[in-house]
Amino acid sequence: MSIQSPDSNGVAQDRPELQKAVQEFVDAGFGGFELRVTDEQGEWVGVAGVRELGSTEAPPVNGQCRVGSVTKTFVSTVVLQLVAEGKLELDGPVADRLPRFELDPRITVRMLLNHTSGLFNYTGEYYPDGTFVPGIPATGKDWADNRLRGYTPDELVELALAKPARFEPGAEWSYSNTNYTVAALLIEAVTGRTFAEELESRIVKPLGLTGTVEPGDRTDIPGPHSHGYFRYQDGEKWKVVDVTEQNPSLLFAAGSMLSTTRDLHLFMSALQGGTLVPADLLAEMRTPEPKSGPLNYALGLFEQDTPTGTVYHHNGSAPGGYGALMYSTPDGTKTLTATITMGDADINLLEIFPPALERLVAAVFGE
Repeated sequence: MSIQSPDSNGVAQDRPELQKAVQEFVDAGFGGFELRVTDEQGEWVGVAGVRELGSTEAPPVNGQCRVGSVTKTFVSTVVLQLVAEGKLELDGPVADRLPRFELDPRITVRMLLNHTSGLFNYTGEYYPDGTFVPGIPATGKDWADNRLRGYTPDELVELALAKPARFEPGAEWSYSNTNYTVAALLIEAVTGRTFAEELESRIVKPLGLTGTVEPGDRTDIPGPHSHGYFRYQDGEKWKVVDVTEQNPSLLFAAGSMLSTTRDLHLFMSALQGGTLVPADLLAEMRTPEPKSGPLNYALGLFEQDTPTGTVYHHNGSAPGGYGALMYSTPDGTKTLTATITMGDADINLLEIFPPALERLVAAVFGE
């Protein structure tokens, strides 16, 4: 099933290239897909697939979704607001703000946000030689069987600190969920309020977001939503389970948030348009860390070149069933936001997703 919705002016736009790109994901085996594009032609929203396996109902327009690591951009934004207010220093140490963890005193706020701290990734580390050091299960049967289990943020950090650091602070680059969980705890230490409260007062309310929340250990999705599914191997059998209910505290502030395509558009447009962070810190936020190589990771944002210029983005996936996309031009006037659900198809994500995403980005930001 494939439909498109009217734009904010109530006019249904004919954007066949966008609807084709949406349908491609579902044809490849994804369960459902919602795309929202805002550009010089207005706002276009299209969905494809189904809300739930066994049903013919389309995904709800602007449905709430587990957005995974898109959460990191929100965390980075709050941290940079605190830097702007003089409550944190971007190149100041973190250890003295969180003495209970006995962090390496060389780790700075910037190193958390650009993934150069060296802190072990509490969901496990893949090393260049192919070895894997496990952390808290975030995939496979272990995760599926324990997906309702809750964790405290301190548990996550302490597990990471019980493992050897991946490298000396600032020496290399490696994507680590631990960095952003620590960054959120830093927000709490500085403000005396929870990260959820700071998110609400600094971003959600000012921008009028209606579906964005840090859910804590709430396992359900309170708003209209699609179901997410997880396929895993159990012995010699493959199983598919509905993982709509799962405990997001496993990825506190690193991949835990709920949001919608509308909210992600409003947030990214405001951020890139200079509403949320002062110009000098927005420039820092966009400046890639050289050690991240071709990934061009900055402070909670990736930088990417397209045929029509630079875009900034951060995508994400929850441990099972859900994903989200968030892209914007530097002035915030053109955005691509999307939410994705997995179905029951046996698909190789590494083969299917990158080329489909490349074609989608080209359809929106290409010539």
